[in-house]
Amino acid sequence: MSAATPGRSGPASRGRAPRPKSGRVPWILVVPAVAGVLFLVLPFAGMLVRAPWPTMGARVTDPTVLAALWLSLSTATVATVVSLLLGVPLAWLLARTEFPGRRFVRALVTVPLVIPPVVGGVALLLVLGRNGLVGRYLDAWFGLTLPFTPAAVVIAQVFVAMPFLVISVEGALRGADRRYEEAAATLGADRVTVFTRVTLPMVLPGIGAGAVLCWARALGEFGATITFAGNFPGATQTMPLAVYMAMQRDPEAAIVLSLVLLLVSLVVLATLRERWVNAS
Repeated sequence: MSAATPGRSGPASRGRAPRPKSGRVPWILVVPAVAGVLFLVLPFAGMLVRAPWPTMGARVTDPTVLAALWLSLSTATVATVVSLLLGVPLAWLLARTEFPGRRFVRALVTVPLVIPPVVGGVALLLVLGRNGLVGRYLDAWFGLTLPFTPAAVVIAQVFVAMPFLVISVEGALRGADRRYEEAAATLGADRVTVFTRVTLPMVLPGIGAGAVLCWARALGEFGATITFAGNFPGATQTMPLAVYMAMQRDPEAAIVLSLVLLLVSLVVLATLRERWVNAS
């Protein structure tokens, strides 16, 4: 009997996974794939080519631009914090509990992802407006008017962005190993301790990824904001609204504002991808 039989691997190669064969390039897929990449990249390349680079610094430091940028960054951050406070418990409820109508609640949570944002703005106006279902009582009892204020910007951003956080955290909760939670409960930890000391650390990468997505979506919100909060410079005019207004009177300024938003989005996506890589 020979020491090695053809077709069998020796002891040194038993732990190695077989290397996949590369094969030929499927050109029938490569051509439309390259066309798709060009379709997505060329508009951004057009902005870079047409950008007024000599006056870029002066345009970016314009007080109106800085006010819109600061309002966008601050309101998106506040909207993300509010989404975390409301969305993480909601995601836990959807992922870990059984109650009548759970599928219906999950469908309602995802509705802002598929409807046009301007429809969400109209819905918010009909509920929280001065004559809305809830807004009329806020105005009569507390003298509180929400539409066309910075608070309305935050509300519109939370409405359209929180579903991204809920979906991300719910997926992380469903994928977490519940044996650690059961072991902590067996050792005498109450539910609050299990949630804060065991569950949250396990799903922290999912919460971080969802928060970044939520912040990026809030930063780029346009339709619900202009409908519910209006477009008042220095008060409710965010960067997307400033781009829209600049496109009508000064296209070069619109390009500059768009590049600023593009840069912020690229940084957010790079951070998010690093979060996914570290989590995996």
